[in-house]
Amino acid sequence: METEFKFHIPAERLAAVEADLRQGAVQRTRMQARYFDTPGGALAAAGMALRLRKEGRRWVQTVKAAGHGLLQRLEHNADLGAARATDLLRPDLLRHQGTPVGERLVQVLQAAGEDLVETYATDIWRLTRDIRHEGARVELALDVGKIVAQAPAGGPMRVAPVCELELELVQGPLAGLVALSRDWAQRHGLWLGTVSKAERGERLMKGIVQVPAVKAETPRFEKDSPPDGAALQRRVIAACLAQILPNASEIAEGSEDEEQIHQLRIGLRRLRTALRELAPLAGGLDPAWEAPLQRAFHALGARRDRTQGVAESRRWMEGSDAPAIRVAEASDAPTPADAVREPAFQGVLVALAGRAAEDPAEGVGTLDADATLAHLRHRLRRLHRQSLRDAERFDQLDDDQRHRTRKRLKRLRYLAEFVAPLLDAGRTTRYLDQLRPAQDALGLFNDQVTARRLYEQAAEQDAHAWFAIGWLAAQQPRTAKKAGKALRRLADAPKFWKGRRKG
Repeated sequence: METEFKFHIPAERLAAVEADLRQGAVQRTRMQARYFDTPGGALAAAGMALRLRKEGRRWVQTVKAAGHGLLQRLEHNADLGAARATDLLRPDLLRHQGTPVGERLVQVLQAAGEDLVETYATDIWRLTRDIRHEGARVELALDVGKIVAQAPAGGPMRVAPVCELELELVQGPLAGLVALSRDWAQRHGLWLGTVSKAERGERLMKGIVQVPAVKAETPRFEKDSPPDGAALQRRVIAACLAQILPNASEIAEGSEDEEQIHQLRIGLRRLRTALRELAPLAGGLDPAWEAPLQRAFHALGARRDRTQGVAESRRWMEGSDAPAIRVAEASDAPTPADAVREPAFQGVLVALAGRAAEDPAEGVGTLDADATLAHLRHRLRRLHRQSLRDAERFDQLDDDQRHRTRKRLKRLRYLAEFVAPLLDAGRTTRYLDQLRPAQDALGLFNDQVTARRLYEQAAEQDAHAWFAIGWLAAQQPRTAKKAGKALRRLADAPKFWKGRRKG
């Protein structure tokens, strides 16, 4: 099992990273690897990688698979010594016999029923250095080189550059690895990368340039073992990061896919809800994390509000003889990549990944399982009641107050989703089904308010925008009435937090 952080290095910072690394004793090694899989890609589909790699003069056979946490991977290395390349036409699976990852490898290949074939190769120069930091021994590895893959049907060779820094915990506390990783990331403007060399090789081989956005997943809890406060915090944060990190990694690399931006914002909103609602359960959550998360959320939101708001409003106004209206981009708005690459934001992601991966024994001031569940029920009940109070006076609220109502409703939904595995799943699902129409109605009202504000800004340059302003102003009272009515129906939803604890 290995525990590590991996960062992408922007080309303009490579020289500084290497110079920093060379401040201590380093070792330089050339590593040439050949990766193997079945023709149907069974190992890649299972999140595994199998390779033969020449490290200096020695060959090493390695199999890797996903571990049990954000920072952990299963790995087994078999040193083959100074073998000849002609003797290593294919891996020997018996070399991993008796290891957890070796057993998983055999199971996947037996299920596939196909022989192994060589898929792609890497040629990397690695510079390594050991650093001791806060009681931990950490290996830093600077990898610079390329991945090479044959295009399908005998097409031309495809090449992708590699420029990344890995920090792996060799010995000692995880906190030392986290602190050192934050320091290097913020000092050199690095960003977390979630795509391994094996995954990049697969994409290169198949010509994949865009991957689907990653959506939210439900936290995982041990069956019949309710978590204490610290354990619940860790698992919820891990579930949030499982959505955030892959989308943030793609955006930091330059993707401007609207769905990835949307899913990253959802992940950040869920994470901010978790940090706010779960902070009383245990120590260890730093209030200073909120500001960088909020900046990234709003920067990404400004981009999405502009693109989606204009597109949606044009769809709403179809058939109304609306004139063409020009809505200019904000000249000073950060790009999605800039927002995600911000050093403070990356530092918070590192800290949160470390928090999610902490040993259970490291919980600070944690509530026990019963007190944890009591707190969660209290918060669900309070958020529900506040939402109903807002529903009764919704017609009297201004736009900003209605927006706060919408945000509170989202917190209620996310908190319900976080704890659903611990409570009555059926009642929770029915509650969320009745909450969804209110959230959709409030979302539509908020989208109309946002679009109207965009057109008010555009009216300074294009008088045609006043048509959209008037049209939206006429729609908003009806939309607000529907939103208030949908919100009041929440009173009939099953109070799932009153049920008996699961298990």
